[in-house]
Amino acid sequence: MESLTKLKRLLDNDYKIEKIQPPVFASDAEVNIVTVTLLCPDGKKETIRAYREESRALREYIRNLDQKL
Repeated sequence: MESLTKLKRLLDNDYKIEKIQPPVFASDAEVNIVTVTLLCPDGKKETIRAYREESRALREYIRNLDQKL
């Protein structure tokens, strides 16, 4: 789960999730690719892409993260 590890590392380094495509709260039924754009404190953008099973795990992690906030 390389994309999930990268997301956790960037969030630990104060990056903020700017955009998720498709939206996290949309249905998982047809989602095979997830793209997450993160914004660094200095304005730099980082993009993470996850495919198939990894995309589902990434979306689930973000859903749970959103509920904790």
